[in-house]
Amino acid sequence: MQKDHIIEVSNVNFFYGKFKALTDISLGFQKNRITALIGPSGCGKSTLLRLLNRMNDLIPDARVEGKVVFEDRDIYGQDVDPVEVRQKIGMVFQKPNPFPKSIFNNITFGPKLSGLVRNADLENLVEESLRQAVLWDEVKDILNRSAMTLSGGQQQRLCIARALAMKPDVLLMDEPTSALDPISTAKIEELVDELKKRYTIIIVTHNMQQAARISDMTGFFYIGNLIEYGATEKIFTNPSIKQTEDYITGRFG
Repeated sequence: MQKDHIIEVSNVNFFYGKFKALTDISLGFQKNRITALIGPSGCGKSTLLRLLNRMNDLIPDARVEGKVVFEDRDIYGQDVDPVEVRQKIGMVFQKPNPFPKSIFNNITFGPKLSGLVRNADLENLVEESLRQAVLWDEVKDILNRSAMTLSGGQQQRLCIARALAMKPDVLLMDEPTSALDPISTAKIEELVDELKKRYTIIIVTHNMQQAARISDMTGFFYIGNLIEYGATEKIFTNPSIKQTEDYITGRFG
């Protein structure tokens, strides 16, 4: 495994029943970098993202071949607990999905359940997580209010804070701004750029401009294949493969 890689995917095939969703995928994700996965709908981006923390285990008839190595362990090995994997590799979904609980309890629910934190430290954890998600100043006086009363953009930042409260090493984001307005989108993009100092971030996005703005590396997927993977600037200005260029310039997809 390369020294600067936190996750390496090797020769991965993925099946939903008989349908092959990913074909022979190999790539490495660098520490403290933002990697964007782009490509048309149904091309396998979200499937790959969910593979990285074993979310696909929850789907009946789903099957993985190949290796996904995280911190020198194959996360699909017999002795690996998927719950442990998900603590280290957090996930933020497309639509904000706060729990129908208070803002405070949204943040503390996971850490309490997994015994990660003592009750005496909960208030510090809540403040730290909300500060990291640039939400503390907006909610510090209403922590006991239901999370459902927040705006969509605030809910999504709360979901990011909730993921960060588990002290992950990697944050997976599946189109985290697609349900948000432009102002909330800009806030999340600024936040993601700040978070890469402490975390490795892998983001699926349909928004080409977003991928170009915020990511360091980009992978272009098409019909379950990884067509091209490299530095974002190169992918967007001088791609090696014609198909990548056609997608980025809007000729197809």
